[in-house]
Amino acid sequence: MLKEFILPDLGDGIKKAVVLKVFVKPGDHLETDAPVVEIESDKATIEVPSTLSGLVKEVRIREGEEASEGMVLLIVETAGTGSVPPAPSAASQKAEEPGAIKVPPPASAGTPALVEVTLPDLGDGIKSAEILKVLVKPGDPVQADQGILEVGSDKATIEVPSPVSGTVAEVLVRDGDKAEIGRVVLKIVAGSPATASAPVAPEPAAPKTASPEVRSQAQPQEPATEPQPVSRQTAAPAAPSVRRLAREIGVNVNEISGTGPGGRITQEDVKAWSKKLHQTRGSSAGPVSGQAAGIAQKPLPDFSKFGPVERRSMSTIRYKTAEHLSYAWQTIPHVTQFDKADVTVLESLRKQFSPSVEKAGAKLTMTAILVKVLAAALRKYPQFNASVDMESKEIILKSYVNIGIAVDTDAGLIVPVIRDADKKNISTIALALTDIAGRARNRKITPEDLQGGCMSITNLGGIGGTSFTPIVNSPEVAILGVSRGSMEPVWNGSAFEPKLMLPLSLSYDHRIIDGADAARFLRWVCEALEQPLKLLIEG
Repeated sequence: MLKEFILPDLGDGIKKAVVLKVFVKPGDHLETDAPVVEIESDKATIEVPSTLSGLVKEVRIREGEEASEGMVLLIVETAGTGSVPPAPSAASQKAEEPGAIKVPPPASAGTPALVEVTLPDLGDGIKSAEILKVLVKPGDPVQADQGILEVGSDKATIEVPSPVSGTVAEVLVRDGDKAEIGRVVLKIVAGSPATASAPVAPEPAAPKTASPEVRSQAQPQEPATEPQPVSRQTAAPAAPSVRRLAREIGVNVNEISGTGPGGRITQEDVKAWSKKLHQTRGSSAGPVSGQAAGIAQKPLPDFSKFGPVERRSMSTIRYKTAEHLSYAWQTIPHVTQFDKADVTVLESLRKQFSPSVEKAGAKLTMTAILVKVLAAALRKYPQFNASVDMESKEIILKSYVNIGIAVDTDAGLIVPVIRDADKKNISTIALALTDIAGRARNRKITPEDLQGGCMSITNLGGIGGTSFTPIVNSPEVAILGVSRGSMEPVWNGSAFEPKLMLPLSLSYDHRIIDGADAARFLRWVCEALEQPLKLLIEG
């Protein structure tokens, strides 16, 4: 009897996926639960098992094609007699013309699928992460969006959620491991956790270290000759997001050799291939202006000769912070403008309105007020709400206003973002600050919380100091530093009177911001703090 094997329900929200590999061909004998295809959706890589047993008569899907839930993948001859309608054409399937065959889902369509969960994209520039804690073990039930891993990314400590509900079948990483984006970290039998039956998983193997050959592909050296494309007979195994990236930067994904699991092509492979092409085909003009030249690290002395020493590994956040700030310092010509604001009246108003904000569950801090003032300043001086593209010789002006707030955590410094700060009142900003600061310190921050900043504030007033020179948080072009306010004698024209003065430090990118503009910007911020009505009139 001929039966159709269709693509079953793959779990929460997964409706279509790209076929990475077809495991069967016509003439093969297929057993129940044997893998049929390997597919990759925007959430996970999944191996789809067969619900039929018999002889494969026809394969209706090819590697590289996109399959939708309910699509016929195979025709299988099982015990008995019967027939199946001929395969409808692609046009008839797409348009569903009158007379087109609609295949009803079989009773086994809900058979749980084994989902390979990969380390997801954690945000711009994040290529790998440290596995800080594995939150589940084989046999544990999980719900969609439940935390399964805690990882230390380039910018923050992040909890990775499960893409599907089901039962953990296998865990492929351990606490302390380093994992590349796209690596398979665990497997889940998709379906209701109460009913999903996880297969017996083999003893988790120690994570493999990339071979020198793989590492050299992921981080290529300067090539002497034109890079040679890979020869393929089938479509390249790459996720839709990877294919989209390749299209956007103008490279052919089918020419790229993949370093991901099973030879899959990752976003890093696409970027590395593009870099190779630019190095061999580009002009001899040298590196693009604004890119940091490599600086050789001088060997350190043997400090143990002078006394006892202890070596401690940098956390992922600390190391990436060092990398990011080194890059920013080398590529951005920094200048810092200093000023002081008389916040005597503002401090009195802050204390007056603090109880009403506290009733809402937040504290009315000077930082919350500064966020609102800075948002208004960015609207008035749009050249500060910008980024520099030296390669295309353009200045990117942003029409949105998101303010980054530097937060000191046990794991290191991170900068979560208050979005649309210009559209929020100070009370709402205070609540948002309380929320993101708490989540940052409790390692519950998400990648989205760390992206899209226009300008940052770093407030050291709670610790002390009179002034400092903050480093611009690239690709932003300015950052506002805040020191501790203090009472100072201020001449009013006839006598000195005590005033609460707040020291402010504005570091800026001198490539697109001139000193006079910086002085005007910071003076406007000071005046808005000194005369709150100015914010209502001009902000």
